[in-house]
Amino acid sequence: MRDVRRHILEVAERLFYAEGYRAVGVDRLIAEADVAKATFYRHFPTKDDLLVAVLDARDARFREWLAVRVEALAGDPRDRPLAVFDALAELFAADDFRGCAFLNTMVEVASRSHPAHEAAQRHKQRLIDYFERLLREAGVPLASALAPQILLLIDGAIVTAVREGGPGAAARARSLAENLIATARPGRRRR
Repeated sequence: MRDVRRHILEVAERLFYAEGYRAVGVDRLIAEADVAKATFYRHFPTKDDLLVAVLDARDARFREWLAVRVEALAGDPRDRPLAVFDALAELFAADDFRGCAFLNTMVEVASRSHPAHEAAQRHKQRLIDYFERLLREAGVPLASALAPQILLLIDGAIVTAVREGGPGAAARARSLAENLIATARPGRRRR
């Protein structure tokens, strides 16, 4: 027997990412998931509850994927902070890339107090924490100050990749990150 909750989450994630949260109604979600209305509401009392669950599941999967790809792309911990951008280039090149599901959600729900906005913010904070760890493991000083800057570069690269329709923004953001990291390393003169 299939896991109904997980199936509903998968359908919702696909539709929300492709078409947007507000564009997809509950009746469509129920029809696409091929579940009874009562079953849907037993698992997700509101559409907002479903969106938060989708974001939490996507967060866990994305962070796991990113960690695996970064390690595969860079065996040496010193190279891993920049390998993040190489992994992102792979995502940006995908035909179905529509940007960051978390940024898209923040734009759609707008209110910072909305539970989905808070879930998206948690995801971004977890990424900052991950980048900080990568920077520390790479021996980069000021890791806690640089990690949010890395996220800023990534978020900008994501939006640019959507605008341009390709992976080139990841390489440009990587170059900027390389400069930030080089400036933070000991022995580098600041101008």
